[in-house]
Amino acid sequence: MKTWRVVVTALSFLLLSGCLVTFKDPLPAHDAAPQALLGQWSSKNAWGEPLNLHITVVGEHRYKAVSYPTAKPGQRDEYLFTVSRHGNRWYLSAPLPAKLGGNFILAGFEFDKKGELVVYSLDLEQIHQAMGQKALHGSTVETVEGAGVLVDSSLDQVFAYLDDPANADVFVEVVRYQRAGK
Repeated sequence: MKTWRVVVTALSFLLLSGCLVTFKDPLPAHDAAPQALLGQWSSKNAWGEPLNLHITVVGEHRYKAVSYPTAKPGQRDEYLFTVSRHGNRWYLSAPLPAKLGGNFILAGFEFDKKGELVVYSLDLEQIHQAMGQKALHGSTVETVEGAGVLVDSSLDQVFAYLDDPANADVFVEVVRYQRAGK
């Protein structure tokens, strides 16, 4: 159950199907997160159970997300991450445990017109296609959650691919958080 809870709650970094797109390199800690990212957020998991997310600063351009189900505040998962603004998108990067393949997850996020925090994952099939077309380089990896992809292209090459408007459909919305108390 712990592995599934990690998949569902960890800022929804992971696709709910368990198929992961991971990267060899993390985002460098050069950018400060938007102030709006910090604080208490709430959402619901795949079963409709309330979830809480608390995001704080833990160092220069380093952040911590603490995620827990409302009914079980003692079941906390903590994740350290960095952010980067590239083009018109915000990205976050976090290390993954070895059982999920290690390396780093890369997700996109934005704030919609209602002030909700919307988190996007990368579509595994689109990344496979990009690798087949040589736009990105990587390999298939197996984890306890299923087959995934480890992208070993440079971050410059990754961002060139992600910033291309033709690849806008590579992003899949995985969760929406509302400010806690609203």
